[in-house]
Amino acid sequence: MTQLDYVPKGVCSRMISVEIDGGTIESVDFIGGCDGNLKGIAKLVAGRSVDEVIGLLEGNTCGMKSTSCADQLTRALRIACGMQAQEV
Repeated sequence: MTQLDYVPKGVCSRMISVEIDGGTIESVDFIGGCDGNLKGIAKLVAGRSVDEVIGLLEGNTCGMKSTSCADQLTRALRIACGMQAQEV
């Protein structure tokens, strides 16, 4: 199991915590940001593969911003997977 607390950049959320087990997202928790929307994203991605979620959410923007909380989640997932690969 890999756990990562990621500080997102350029968005309203202040922290994204992810837990990944064997390439599957076990849980995601956002601190700050649009509470209802981010709780919904967290529920929708739990149990899905990291690759699937990155494919769905990477590059998503919010308003005039070049990123979004969903896009920042994909960055956290990439970092966590890199950490997981090094541990093996």
